[in-house]
Amino acid sequence: MTNRDDRPAGPIRLAVSALFFANGLMIGSWAPKLPALMARLEISEGTAGLVVLMLGVGSLLVMPVFGAMTARHGSARAVRISALLALPTLLLMSLAPSLLLVAGAVLLYGGFLGGMDVAMNANAVAVERARRRAIMSSCHGFWSLGGVVGAGLGGVALSSLGEMGHALLVTLIFAAVLGFALPRMLKDAPDAREARAPLRLPRSPLPYIIGFMALCCMVPEGAILDWAAVYLQREMGASLSLAGWGFAACAATMAVMRFIGDLLRQKLGAVSMLRISAVVAIAGLGIAGMAPGPMLAIIGFGFAGLGIANLVPIAFSAAGNLPMMAPGVGLAVVTMMGYSGILLAPGSIGFLAERMSFSAIYMGLAGLLIVPLLLSPLVRTAEFTDQEDAAAAV
Repeated sequence: MTNRDDRPAGPIRLAVSALFFANGLMIGSWAPKLPALMARLEISEGTAGLVVLMLGVGSLLVMPVFGAMTARHGSARAVRISALLALPTLLLMSLAPSLLLVAGAVLLYGGFLGGMDVAMNANAVAVERARRRAIMSSCHGFWSLGGVVGAGLGGVALSSLGEMGHALLVTLIFAAVLGFALPRMLKDAPDAREARAPLRLPRSPLPYIIGFMALCCMVPEGAILDWAAVYLQREMGASLSLAGWGFAACAATMAVMRFIGDLLRQKLGAVSMLRISAVVAIAGLGIAGMAPGPMLAIIGFGFAGLGIANLVPIAFSAAGNLPMMAPGVGLAVVTMMGYSGILLAPGSIGFLAERMSFSAIYMGLAGLLIVPLLLSPLVRTAEFTDQEDAAAAV
């Protein structure tokens, strides 16, 4: 991937950060949207689960398409197309009169936002390559911020404006952010060899191994998101209000750590940063799993968030910088495998929770993070240390 953009770094970095915020805003808007859809369509939790599944299926189907487009035409074009296709999907979901049409709209919603996810991560990699500075963690921090805004705004907007008003408001904000970001984003392009080469699945095992690493990092994140409150309430005896603080502690520390993660990766290097992060996450999950009461478990989840925060951004950056491989292709493999962890975690952990305690499950998830710890040398391609100069051609 080559860079033909000589503009100052500030606007380019701000643009890609805005894209992450916009994508997070749309994804965050899904959480309050689902109960509204259930009420309008009068569907059960089981049927709603199938609708939710469409979001993940759409992402997994469309991500490779935009990975290939990124490799062939550059991430800027892929971001533009996927973002514009995603723009009307929340409105389509609100206008759909039947369960089948809603499921189709959710499929498109998940698909095009998933495609945008691949392309914007590739653009962030292109900015890292061009500027020789780590930015991936803070980009994911902006995604988290967008998710918080989307979820928080959704509850207020749905109650005051209704389902259609909420969809229109979020769509207008999304369009406004795109209007700012798309003209200012890095205009990258594949080199001539990448543009002529036939697109196929990578033959190198590296993207698949890094993808497995990303999966192992995302499963604990999904487990805290979906099951921390249940664990605190049922096994720790926490009140309903206190139980929500498990995920809140994790999400808050993740957001803070992502905004300072680039500076730390720049100073320490990607390999050392990943190792330290994995150890902190293992310790946090271990504390949460062994805690005698809810307060210590919440503290453990907070420490877990500190560690988990930068594992996936580093893995994505490494995947986008693999030698002899188009960034979009490597990222498509790693994002697909990584996000499958979020999709698989809720059901798998629910199945295990019927047979063992959540305490044992969180201890097991701490053990799962030994995988990225052992595979940490593979993220050396994400190194952008202060001691390293522009040795790589842009």
